[in-house]
Amino acid sequence: MNKAITDGVVLMPTPFADGLDVWSSGNGTPGSDTYENAANALFVAADQDFGGALELLKTQNTQQVRFMGQTPLLPGCYLRISAKVKAISGNLPSVRIGGYPAAGNGARVNGLPGFSTFTTLQSYGDVVEVSAIVGTGSRGGVDLVWGTAPVYGHFGIDLVGPNGGIVRVDDIQIEDVTSVFLRDMISVVDVTDFGAIGNGSTDSSAAFAAANAAANGRTVFVPAGVYRLNSDVTIDTPVKFEGRVTMPGTAVLLLRRNFDLPTYIEAFEDEELAFKKAFQALLNNVDHETLDMGGRKVNVTGPLDMQQTVPGTNSYATRRVIRNGQLEAAAGAAWNTEVNNSGGTYSAGNPRTLTSVTNVASIPIGSLVEGSGVGREVYVRDKDIARQEITLNKPLYDAEGRQNYTFRKFKYLIDFSGFNSLSKFVMADMEFQCNDRCSGIMLARGGITFHVRDSFISRPADRGITSIGTGCQGILIDRCQFLSAEDGLNVPARRTIGFNTNQNDAKIRNNRATRFRHFGLLGGSNNIFMGNHFFQGDGVTNGVRSGGIILASLSVGTVISNNYIDNCFIEWTNEHDPSPGFTSGFSFSALSVSDNMFLSGDVAPWFSYIVVKPHGAGHFLNGVSITGNRFRSLNGFIDRVDRVDSTFAGLNMSRCKNVLMNGNSYLGVTIQPSNPAHVEFSQTTPADAWQIDASDQLPFNGEAVGVDSVIALGAVRNGNNVRQYDMPYVDTSRGSNRDQIQVVWPGAVKGKVQALIRMDNR
Repeated sequence: MNKAITDGVVLMPTPFADGLDVWSSGNGTPGSDTYENAANALFVAADQDFGGALELLKTQNTQQVRFMGQTPLLPGCYLRISAKVKAISGNLPSVRIGGYPAAGNGARVNGLPGFSTFTTLQSYGDVVEVSAIVGTGSRGGVDLVWGTAPVYGHFGIDLVGPNGGIVRVDDIQIEDVTSVFLRDMISVVDVTDFGAIGNGSTDSSAAFAAANAAANGRTVFVPAGVYRLNSDVTIDTPVKFEGRVTMPGTAVLLLRRNFDLPTYIEAFEDEELAFKKAFQALLNNVDHETLDMGGRKVNVTGPLDMQQTVPGTNSYATRRVIRNGQLEAAAGAAWNTEVNNSGGTYSAGNPRTLTSVTNVASIPIGSLVEGSGVGREVYVRDKDIARQEITLNKPLYDAEGRQNYTFRKFKYLIDFSGFNSLSKFVMADMEFQCNDRCSGIMLARGGITFHVRDSFISRPADRGITSIGTGCQGILIDRCQFLSAEDGLNVPARRTIGFNTNQNDAKIRNNRATRFRHFGLLGGSNNIFMGNHFFQGDGVTNGVRSGGIILASLSVGTVISNNYIDNCFIEWTNEHDPSPGFTSGFSFSALSVSDNMFLSGDVAPWFSYIVVKPHGAGHFLNGVSITGNRFRSLNGFIDRVDRVDSTFAGLNMSRCKNVLMNGNSYLGVTIQPSNPAHVEFSQTTPADAWQIDASDQLPFNGEAVGVDSVIALGAVRNGNNVRQYDMPYVDTSRGSNRDQIQVVWPGAVKGKVQALIRMDNR
């Protein structure tokens, strides 16, 4: 680079032969005295060494010679000022390069050096050359570091030392020597050329901004050093960090051409801090929708509170993606679960609030709530310290009055709970390596369509993905692996849960999960649960199993299809209902379980694959379809695939509606229910009322509330073995368990019939 050539910038002063009226004996500013007609100066036209030269008698302690022309100072441009001097007679002075740093208004920029080191003349007639380099950056070899404040300079020489000597000065030269520091062929802009100082304390924000403005597509280079940036800095061009930067938490570094985690790691030389600053930039208009971690693993020493990285931003709804990396929990006390015990009052009339909570200030938002009458996955969504109230994500089913509660705040690798709302956020191709030290992801308190795809949640200590509010609305979890830290534990000892949701429209597809307490709890409706493989067995003979899928809504509106459900079961409950007894509505309704593979081994005979667990009396099944599934038990038969857990209450079987259960296959299952049930019955002795038992063929031990048809298989004969052609009628819900029907004939007959018996009302 040579500005005189490339940009036509005039750097060279006029020669002395053109007149001494532009050469000042002061600082070179307009109005200062010149050497034109001065008594102590003249132009010598023919000098044997210089040709034309300025001959000068030193009469002042500091005899200045300054060119009055304005030599421009450009960021990134380095100028060398040089002069040849020889002593003629008298005292021998010292010589140095001097300059006047001028602001745009001509005033001197204070605090900057005005001269270089001096050279003492040793003899008469010997030519001595002095020179100095002036520039914006503090580089090796730069004599006058002026930064970016001066706009131009007045340059020349100073004679110092004893007066009375006569010297001659050759024409002063000013040339662009930037190429000494940076070869022209390399398209790089150095931040130090614009005043950046890598001492760790001086604010270099303006210098970085100036370098970015001057780069115009070239690479911005940050050399070795520690650069403090106190305000937001944007780099629009490629950037290379040899040194590192430090910033306050509120300041944003936007690397728009190198927006990836490896570059941020180069910038901050701290993986965890770099991840936070890159996320901060992602949510601050970095002009990228994806933060690519570049396959890097970030060692995380404590929970990553993502909202704290973007102070003032409580909601965000523009699509953003973090992808292609690993977050790994390092050992340390920062992951320890916080446990608080406090009293609180609950009322079903205010179902999502605990009131009069003692020590409410000490209870963290996001804490799991435990206590009598509290369902699974109930969390503190918010709190009001002044009112001593806690807002819950779900109601409690039987906690009326006051009691003591336990609040457990699990620690998460990545925690979005500080956001009131976070929508359209994606985590893709990630691994959350929890190392049995922490949990994986905590969602924001609100938002829609959070998406986790093609990722691993490995060995979480407590939870994989947790929703404490409505941030799970429309959540998508696709092609992920949930790998438990409890593989070696028997089922009753396990406590980890893969994920939970509170809101509607979850899409859980094509995932794999190993040996959790529960793979997932779905607390909303209208969900699609498809193509997943999750297994939860152990090596205990006749062992117990836990629920793989927990459905915690009544009108669940959910499709569960094409899954491999291994050594666990679907549990359908209403434990998040503040008034669990049925009073109105659709009750346990709108569930389709189709085309799944159910497998178990070494389980107790009473194990079942589909379990309904009502909290509160009067509930019934309504619009339930269980079709096309394959049920298989290994190493021992199970009694049946379906069951009602009546720990709290049973179902009102007389009210069941639109229940379809057919097309399923059963291996290793004693009772193989269907609805309608095809029951064949033979009456070997004549009777006018045939009692047909359907108890082992109706789903969920249902009642025989309806009959689609009764067909005679062969002739119906009386006691004399004469064929009878009379039509019978049917009485339903007979027997002590109401699971029988009675076929009533006009007279005593015998024979064989097939009845289609229903446990539901059409």
